Amino acid sequence: MNGPHDLGGQMGFGPVAPEKDEPYFHAEWEKRALGITLSCGAFGAWTIDESRHARENIPPADYLAASYYEIWIRGVETLLARHGFAKREELLSGRKLQDGAVPKRVLKAEMVPGALAKGGPCDRPVETAPRFAVGETVRTKNFNPTTHTRLPRYARAKTGVVEAVQGAFVFPDDNAHGGGENPQWLYTVVFGGGEIWGEGADPSLTVSIDAWESYLERL
Repeated sequence: MNGPHDLGGQMGFGPVAPEKDEPYFHAEWEKRALGITLSCGAFGAWTIDESRHARENIPPADYLAASYYEIWIRGVETLLARHGFAKREELLSGRKLQDGAVPKRVLKAEMVPGALAKGGPCDRPVETAPRFAVGETVRTKNFNPTTHTRLPRYARAKTGVVEAVQGAFVFPDDNAHGGGENPQWLYTVVFGGGEIWGEGADPSLTVSIDAWESYLERL
């Protein structure tokens, strides 16, 4: 979807200002926000793609006014309500009003190091061969879905060259909405700066993105 999260190429937000020796967290509550997000994700009720889409669906004014971990917490609240773990009234009051859904799994403290080390691999086997090869010129499709996608607006309807075939991975556009994993081949595609940003772009600039096979078409 073309939501407030998709800021590539947008103007008026000022320069990126990296913070020297930036800490992992800027406040104690941010640690708790990360812990809540990981613990709730371990319930097994939603996928990482659905969680991303929950954050993308935050109203633009609220999204842009929120900090990084505020966005995470608002996304988790949406997912907890959607999947029956808590009612909106409970989230607003901070009080349990009735029993909610029972999670498939519970992430206990002693399980956290192993769970983080294991991660959540999304590569999958597929029976088809990759449609595109390294060095091949391709064009990204031009579409504006109201649903989740990992193809950013600035890279749509652009011509680039395949620089790597990464393997087959869960297709997030389907997986975010309960449509199944439907793995596809994933490619790294490189674009010239002028192709992405137009006239006046730095000619030495290139932009590489990872694009699922259905995002691409052969020229």
